[in-house]
Amino acid sequence: MKDYRNLEVWKRAHELVIEVYKITCQFPKEEKFGLTSQMRRSSSSIPTNIAEGCGRAGDTEFHRFLIIAMGSSSELEYQVLLSHDLGYLKTQQYEELEQEIIVVRKMLNALIQKVKPIAKR
Repeated sequence: MKDYRNLEVWKRAHELVIEVYKITCQFPKEEKFGLTSQMRRSSSSIPTNIAEGCGRAGDTEFHRFLIIAMGSSSELEYQVLLSHDLGYLKTQQYEELEQEIIVVRKMLNALIQKVKPIAKR
């Protein structure tokens, strides 16, 4: 069992979640059960799946949860774009979130390649 708190990608993803929560507090109230909820869910899914994968036995399971985390990062990336296009995010907020998502995705991809099951390498 790995300690997810030691993974730099988990730390960055965790900070991303905190930022998403702060930013979505400013979204219109009518988005509480819409985009706000979706962004919070998809962002928190990234470090949650990293943590869950660390608690599983072996790299094959860890790899599978990292792939799920990557999917959640793609989902968040689109939701951030949509939020900007709807006028809920200022351009600077959008660019900062987008850059952090890119960093997390690159880190996830590197870890996915590192723990890829031998049969798939």
